[in-house]
Amino acid sequence: MNRTLRNPATFILFILPALILYSVFYIYPIFTTFQFGFTDYNGLSKPEYIGFENYVTALTDDPNFWVGFLNNVWFILFSIFVQVPIILLIAVLVAGVKRFRGFYKTTVFLPSILSTAVVGVLFTFVVFHPQIGILNSGLTAIGLESWTMGWLGDERTAMLSILVTNAWQWTGFYVVLVLAAIFGISKEVLEAAEIDGATSFQRTRFIIIPLIRPVIFVIILLSITGAMKALDIVIVMTNGGPFGSTEVMATYMYRVAFNQDYYGYGNAIANLIFIFSLLITLIFNSISKKYGDVEGE
Repeated sequence: MNRTLRNPATFILFILPALILYSVFYIYPIFTTFQFGFTDYNGLSKPEYIGFENYVTALTDDPNFWVGFLNNVWFILFSIFVQVPIILLIAVLVAGVKRFRGFYKTTVFLPSILSTAVVGVLFTFVVFHPQIGILNSGLTAIGLESWTMGWLGDERTAMLSILVTNAWQWTGFYVVLVLAAIFGISKEVLEAAEIDGATSFQRTRFIIIPLIRPVIFVIILLSITGAMKALDIVIVMTNGGPFGSTEVMATYMYRVAFNQDYYGYGNAIANLIFIFSLLITLIFNSISKKYGDVEGE
């Protein structure tokens, strides 16, 4: 038995099935996406190589692509400057609870286990629906009927509605990550600060936040990558409307490739999404390392 386990062929035998599946459903699609991005291809006829024409068109002659890019940027900014502070606040509050802590953690995490389609439909009809949605119903009940509107049908509020829905779904997942980091802090450190007279706010600001900074950076990084590949929540709630105001790069890629049969151009957009995501991630990593070095000094 031991001789068998020490045989390299045994490891290859166990790894090979997973490696084949990984190559077929991950490596090969990435390779073909990169390849077709340089072609004029409609999905049926033979691809025609056209060089960088698709990329030039997207970057210089296609305003719809830049609308999608800007909406992805709004996803990123909302995640960093609105969602992350809320995540930290909820995590600190839950960490300070003595009773029913498990109940609160489960309640906060619950939306994360729902599919995005379910969350999108739930908010579309239960929260933002102009006639039966609880948002308009609540505004009417407190005498603010003039504030009611079709939240997903108005260009001014549709994108914000999607951002709020997306944040509601994923906040709980990130809260659990932050809670794990907070519970990993030595109790002696927090108790010493309390004995020295530090308030809860001071302990959070000067002890907890600095000690969990690596986890905060991970959350921001995950938020950035998630924002750059946003697709399903937009399709379910608005399908890019009204008038393309909620279009993101991924939904525009889907529309170009599968609705208009410009598969070559769609693959080029997919490659640009990958490139932009990589660049933004590298920039953030550079900033986070520099910030960490300054703090370390």
